[in-house]
Amino acid sequence: MKKTLLATAIAGALGASAAAQAATVYNQDGTQLDIYGNIQIAYKSIETGSYNDTTGRIEGSSSKDELFDNGSTVGFSGQHVINPGLTGYFKAEFEHDADEEKINGGLNKGDQAYLGLKGNFGDARLGSWDPLIDDWVQDPISNNEYFDVSDSTRDLAGIYGSNGIIGNANADREGDKFQYMSPVWAGLQFAVGTQYKGDAESDFDATGYSNGGSNASFFGGLKYAVGAFSVAAVYDDLDNYELTNDVTGDKVKAKAYGVTAQYTIDTLRLAAKVENSDLKINGESGDIMRYAVGARYGYALSDNFAGDLYGSYQYVDADKEVALATNRGAINDAGNYAGDDNFNEFVLGATYNISPAMYTFVEGALYDRTHDVGNGVAVGAVYSF
Repeated sequence: MKKTLLATAIAGALGASAAAQAATVYNQDGTQLDIYGNIQIAYKSIETGSYNDTTGRIEGSSSKDELFDNGSTVGFSGQHVINPGLTGYFKAEFEHDADEEKINGGLNKGDQAYLGLKGNFGDARLGSWDPLIDDWVQDPISNNEYFDVSDSTRDLAGIYGSNGIIGNANADREGDKFQYMSPVWAGLQFAVGTQYKGDAESDFDATGYSNGGSNASFFGGLKYAVGAFSVAAVYDDLDNYELTNDVTGDKVKAKAYGVTAQYTIDTLRLAAKVENSDLKINGESGDIMRYAVGARYGYALSDNFAGDLYGSYQYVDADKEVALATNRGAINDAGNYAGDDNFNEFVLGATYNISPAMYTFVEGALYDRTHDVGNGVAVGAVYSF
């Protein structure tokens, strides 16, 4: 579950919150512990590409469907007041596969975990969580239930993922991070941070991250809000992701940056984004530019029922030398980097709240790629506690 309900803006009129609140299990002497979670089960039917591991090309696709878990989680959060101007806090969230719980080992993977200090000075945290560019630049456009338009984060996974040109190397965008976020001064806020990968980490050294040695990346962002309007810009040098192609020996480098502006009118949010992935693959440099708009509207049908209507459109303009990072169809039948380097992406969806703790959703996506890869529909239900 990734959505942000604008319907919370009319929670008072509805007489119920748009989502269930975390349960406080302990709150005494300035120390609080909460537990929360959700069960998400959905159905999807998607055009799935058939990849040739030897050529790295899409050779066709077929529509495949399944009942699946859409990100069910159990989480714990807590805080302790150290003094009136300083609070320590933590969060730990774990995922499980609700659709096949018996055979998947319960809480089988972590989602995010961090600890930090916050107060008048701002907020400093250490651990694993979503990249800043996700939160400030990408999410206002397309933070949906299942389908999203593509972004620079997916480009990195496309290079280093199981179907990427590097093989099975793991692009850990979220772990080993430190971040400082300032207070808001007259609508202005900034954040800076680093991801540190040490040479004692076997996966870090073996895959050739940062030439196999210890390395600290840099990311930072600036946000400004006035009234109902806000704008945010983020830069991430992705300096930990210089990997070596096992076949050619070539280095792959990346960095990402983007700007998003948004405007809110009651329960309607409008957003626009420009984002760039600056890549170097197999000795060739290029950009993957994205221009996107998105909208989300929180509606109310009665005193107790509400939901969201939302959609996004994005135009992807990729230099052919690096287009395979976002679209494997960019490699043509001759094995050249050509075709599908410019395309459109559409996502539409709706949610309906059955109760303050439960809702359903339906989404559809068109990605305008070779063999219609990625196009599909999804429907599901979520219960939150």
